[in-house]
Amino acid sequence: MTRTKAVAWAGGASYLLMVGLLVGGATRASGTVHGVGSLLAVSLLVGVVRRMPLLALAMALFGSTAVVVGTPSSVHAEPAASYQGQFLSYLAVDLVLGFIVATCARRASILAVAVSFAVQLLAIGVFAHGDNLTVNGVIALLAMAASCMTGLLSRERREHAVALRSQEVAEAVTAERLRIARELHDMVAHSIGIIAIQAGVGSRVIRTQPAEAREALRAIEATSRDTLSGLRRTLVSLRQANRGEAASEQSPLAPSPGLADVERLAAATADAGVRVDVHRSGEQRALPADIDLSAYRIVQEALTNVVRHARTGRCRVAIDYGAEELSVEVLDDGCGVVRKGSVTGSDHGFGIVGMRERVNLLRGHLSAGPRPDGGFRVAARLPLPAPVGVGVEDR
Repeated sequence: MTRTKAVAWAGGASYLLMVGLLVGGATRASGTVHGVGSLLAVSLLVGVVRRMPLLALAMALFGSTAVVVGTPSSVHAEPAASYQGQFLSYLAVDLVLGFIVATCARRASILAVAVSFAVQLLAIGVFAHGDNLTVNGVIALLAMAASCMTGLLSRERREHAVALRSQEVAEAVTAERLRIARELHDMVAHSIGIIAIQAGVGSRVIRTQPAEAREALRAIEATSRDTLSGLRRTLVSLRQANRGEAASEQSPLAPSPGLADVERLAAATADAGVRVDVHRSGEQRALPADIDLSAYRIVQEALTNVVRHARTGRCRVAIDYGAEELSVEVLDDGCGVVRKGSVTGSDHGFGIVGMRERVNLLRGHLSAGPRPDGGFRVAARLPLPAPVGVGVEDR
């Protein structure tokens, strides 16, 4: 940082030295030569412009005005020709001014434009004569306006990019928050539903049927341990998100559940008093992780609703591995009308809402509602990616 600052100050000093050489050492040169030389010399102020743009503007104004004032009035040429190009030096000021408008605060930009405008018009008014006064004044105004407009466009583009980036970050945070909410809901709701059912059973039979009460307590203990384990995996994964791959390697996480675990889910649901018949069709194969997890969570949430609201002793889960899509269906013959509010999420929480969010993220389709002949039906269709190599027919 100190070296960069020293280079910037060296560039500023070199600029002032070059301006002095132009004014004092090139007395026989025309005004155009002086103006072009001053315009090229402003490149030495790049370091100062980046660190202290207002100071760079002051130095450029001083140097350009010194070139205008120090240009000889008559050397082998008529005065009009001598003064024709000396005001080119103010283009260097306009370049610095455009950078200030693009990067500095609005108040500082307005002050810089006002001072630059006043100095340039004053110099042109004093040292230009006749028709040159009007022409050089108009050119100076146009050049300043062009530099300011370029700076404003650059500023608006940068601010727009920052706003878009902030919006993307906010949307990503919201999407991640919703994903975590869905995972926690789907994970906890099913387990709490089973625990509530088992606790109710145990409290009713603890005096008359101790064996049944012990079985209910065993189911509560097992379900609680599984839920705590799942919560711990979720919290560990969240904590390790900012620690890099090293932390993940030190504490590997268990794989996410999928359709292969539906039978275990059905067994847990059976412990809560609802028998689950699982039927699979199609060619069973490995699925993408996001589709596999979402399908499992949909089945899990649907079974949770059956346990809590259906008032039935059995239900059916159908999983169809199609060529282009995965179909998941959960049917029961319980009190479908009682769970109608669950479709909108207004009466029984966010179960169906979470299902729809999962399906929409995968560009699938979900239908959930009471069946005409009684009961409730949840059906999801999730499109599957085409296998690698499909589309090239063997001949």
